[in-house]
Amino acid sequence: MGINTYAHESTTTVAPTRLFKALVLDSDNLIPKVMPDVKDIETVDGDETIKKMNFVEGGPIKYLKHKIHVVDEKNLVSKYSLVEGDVLGDKLESITYEVKFEASGNGGCVCKTTSEYHTKGDHVVSEEEHNVGKEKAIDLLKAVEAYLLANPSVYA
Repeated sequence: MGINTYAHESTTTVAPTRLFKALVLDSDNLIPKVMPDVKDIETVDGDETIKKMNFVEGGPIKYLKHKIHVVDEKNLVSKYSLVEGDVLGDKLESITYEVKFEASGNGGCVCKTTSEYHTKGDHVVSEEEHNVGKEKAIDLLKAVEAYLLANPSVYA
């Protein structure tokens, strides 16, 4: 097993606390509203550390299971792992993400993401493979940003 790590930054005009509330604290409710391919997000265990994201039928992905490790509201940091789902395939054990929401000079936010790919065998995750997931994360960020800009009182 190996670990391949990639880092990425995205910027938005939405304040970091507002984005954290939307993307982390209320993701179960908001993501299905802004992402048409997500059917719902459900808590799999009672202490809310395992979340299952179900996708609409007919798409390439059926579901994803995430284990939540850290939700730090004070420092606006979230850490979680993708532990089960179609995207892991036969080459990945899991993917661990750490996302930090930091204020930018314009009142917006810089989202700093570190992705650790825990591979099976000697597989090495290429930048192209990483970019597939990164683009999906950027799409989610853009959808949430558009929703928050259109609804300025939500998560304020």
